[in-house]
Amino acid sequence: MTDRDEHGEVAERHLRILEALLFASSEPLSANQLLTYLGEGVRVGDLLATLQQRYADRGVNLVQRGDKWAFRTAEDLGFLLRREEQETRPLSRAALETLSIIAYHQPSTRAEIEEVRGVATGKGTIDLLMEAGWIRMRGRRRTPGRPVTYGTTEAFLDHFGLESLSDLPGLDELKGSGLLSGRLPPDMQIPLPFDGALRDDEDPLEPDDLGTDEDQD
Repeated sequence: MTDRDEHGEVAERHLRILEALLFASSEPLSANQLLTYLGEGVRVGDLLATLQQRYADRGVNLVQRGDKWAFRTAEDLGFLLRREEQETRPLSRAALETLSIIAYHQPSTRAEIEEVRGVATGKGTIDLLMEAGWIRMRGRRRTPGRPVTYGTTEAFLDHFGLESLSDLPGLDELKGSGLLSGRLPPDMQIPLPFDGALRDDEDPLEPDDLGTDEDQD
């Protein structure tokens, strides 16, 4: 067996390992998580690109969600899941608007969300979105009262089929879909690709914050 043949066999084994791990996982996996099963020096990014190409025309596709990867039903077969989606309890308009504002204007405090919406945002709306795993507490704003800031999660990207926040639809399209009203600040912009790191005006959460039932807006 030549070195080239041996290299090919090793690469195929690595691809099979990645395939098995991604199929077995209930959540998207990062390249670093996958690398622990392959060993140092393996170019996991190249392997993922190869695997993605192999599944490009199949019933499931390998997709990227943030910095993680997962197998998902091909978009043209999404109609097969409509029944399941119809049986899922839809979000209220308040929850949809709140989620949209956080996605486009993060990091956001509850007071900032209310300013955009023009109405008070009930604590239950924030709790619902957090229980769904679509938003999270990021930190605390460096302003009086140190209000909690909120941002979206990788689960949000995965659920809505987005590779990154830069794939969010334009604001006009979002308003046209009914997810946002016309009450938008003039400086509200489409977000740049966002790595989730704390901004200069945010402090990290403290251990007690994770068990807090209500932020201190």
